[in-house]
Amino acid sequence: MAANRERPVIILRPIKRVAGGHHGGAWKVAYADFVTAMMAFFLVMWIVGITDKQQRAAISEYFKNPSAVVGKSLKPAPGANGPGGAADRLIPTTSAVAVAGGHGAEFGAREPMKLSPQQARDIAREEEKRRLDALKQTLEEAVERSQALAPFKDQLLIDLTPEGLRIQIVDKQNRPMFDNASARLKDYAHALLGEMGGLLNDAHHRIALSGHTDEVPYHSAGGYGNWELSAERANAARRALVEGGLEEDRISRVVGLAASVPFDKRDPRSPLNRRISIVVQNPEADVMTPADSLPGSGAPAPGALPEVGPNRVAGAPDESDHGHG
Repeated sequence: MAANRERPVIILRPIKRVAGGHHGGAWKVAYADFVTAMMAFFLVMWIVGITDKQQRAAISEYFKNPSAVVGKSLKPAPGANGPGGAADRLIPTTSAVAVAGGHGAEFGAREPMKLSPQQARDIAREEEKRRLDALKQTLEEAVERSQALAPFKDQLLIDLTPEGLRIQIVDKQNRPMFDNASARLKDYAHALLGEMGGLLNDAHHRIALSGHTDEVPYHSAGGYGNWELSAERANAARRALVEGGLEEDRISRVVGLAASVPFDKRDPRSPLNRRISIVVQNPEADVMTPADSLPGSGAPAPGALPEVGPNRVAGAPDESDHGHG
């Protein structure tokens, strides 16, 4: 028993082994930068190897002056005024020719785009055509939407002429614009022109009006005939447009052309020849011959206007078919 008490007590303690701590991913960023730099280096070496002397000179010039304009940079480089800039020479010298910044007073200057007079006219003409096309589309959409204009869409003929955008309001068999042999507008024609007056008041163009009659002979006391009648009808249309909102100083001319420019040449007495023509003029209209005074100008544009008048109703002639003017 005494021997057992003298034996030493041995305690075994397990040794805890700790693995290496986490070092983060900073090495990955450094490695990625290294790989990118090596790739760029090999790309440069490859480009140098496949290009000739002239191509290398062009590449060198580009990096010295990355501008679309030869010899001038669109954005001033820092140069002598800051880090990373370039001078006229690879090695700075004391020569007066080497001006810091590259080109002295002309450095960074933009050359204005030079247009010939013909190019300027062409650009202005295209812009004007775009405006008139937009106005034409606006009018066509307004005719479809307006309750006042929709019933007359078969009497509204819109097309583009060299003088500008032309709107013709023609008579129909049972719906003439004026009283027989008179310059008095029908109520619906007055409302129609009033709606047009508001739509045409865009402040960009001037307006020309012309009145037309058919070829039915008409004479009254004092030599009053189709010429006077067509002029008075054009003036009545002018008053209705102004009442509808068109500024009076926008109107450039009001003329009567009688039956000199028929719309339907095959039937000079057709109601289609009795019409009011409204031309939204382009800026060059003042030096051009009026479209409505040209022979055949009343004819429709291809695909835009009808070529013949409406079919007549047999046995039911209307006064507009045989009326004066």
